Amino acid sequence: MEPGKNIAIKVPMHRWEETVAFYRDKVGLTVTRELDNSTGFNFGGLTLWIDRVPHQSQTDVWIELFDDDPDAALSHLGSPCRDELEPLTNVTGHWTSDPAGTVILLRREQMG
Repeated sequence: MEPGKNIAIKVPMHRWEETVAFYRDKVGLTVTRELDNSTGFNFGGLTLWIDRVPHQSQTDVWIELFDDDPDAALSHLGSPCRDELEPLTNVTGHWTSDPAGTVILLRREQMG
């Protein structure tokens, strides 16, 4: 396993605009992508996503790990499969979490 290229901060709707402004205006991160409910920032070699999440009452940090065999890696970690969290479109992998509840996207890196 190795670190992925994305970190997401899942933010309640009422905190999203001020959180995006904080990272853009105060921290000074460069915006790399803007979607309706997500803003991506250059974060060193990673992309930091600030995601607006309806019905979210607290902020969560989600991380990404790469592995050539996500099924075996999930088994090795002994972590729960949490694929109900978000659809995985065109991704080979699983949502899981660590013992503290941090959500992890455990997936095969797409080449090209």
